Amino acid sequence: MSGLPRSSHALVTGGGRGIGREIASVLAHAGATVTVLGRNRTALDDAVAAGSAHFAAIADVADQAAVNAAIAAAAARQPIDILIANAGTAESAPFLKSDAALFERMIGVNFMGVVHAVQAVLPAMKERRYGRIIAVASTAGLKGYAYVSAYSAAKHAVVGLVRSLALELANDGVTVNAVCPGFTDTDLVAGSIENIMKKTGRSREQALKELSQHNPQGRLVTPAEVANTVLWLCGEGASAITGQAIAVAGGEI
Repeated sequence: MSGLPRSSHALVTGGGRGIGREIASVLAHAGATVTVLGRNRTALDDAVAAGSAHFAAIADVADQAAVNAAIAAAAARQPIDILIANAGTAESAPFLKSDAALFERMIGVNFMGVVHAVQAVLPAMKERRYGRIIAVASTAGLKGYAYVSAYSAAKHAVVGLVRSLALELANDGVTVNAVCPGFTDTDLVAGSIENIMKKTGRSREQALKELSQHNPQGRLVTPAEVANTVLWLCGEGASAITGQAIAVAGGEI
């Protein structure tokens, strides 16, 4: 049993692919009405056509005006009860080759994208005295990894936001949590594997092993494992869980 309140409306940013699409699908199959938000209309429309979501909204999460407009349109159909702030991007580079523009890109999508989405949904949640806000962060928000200082800094910021906002909203009926996946079997990690192969000359199997060795279970996490953690946090049985950063990482953290 999901324990989702009846007729919940969930909005998932970055919901057209990877972890976001899996979360959207799990929530939809648990009975929620799901709107997926992102930049790629083709991917979003495909999610809707496949039954992973009911509606699509187009916006770049780094663009606050676009996020506000898209979320207002979604909320006009049905008030938003659940926000999954999942949209993210990752770039790797040594710190001394990580210029201000790289840091701004990582902060803009991975952190400010969460801020924009939360600010758009929160007033109505507070008014109704109910809401579930879940940010998909990363184990990079709980520890460091070499060569992704900008990404890690942005994800640490997300975790700090979640912990602070949870305290601010503790008496408003709104819970705020983060889910922190380790390396997960998505196209984003596939890109990381390609990057390792290109830069080091290693085989695909060697590159995969390099990423998998962070997980004591010796494997990549699956999107479904992340999505089912999110589903639990969205349910009525998780009403006392707030301000948490839950690692889905096979014991890495």
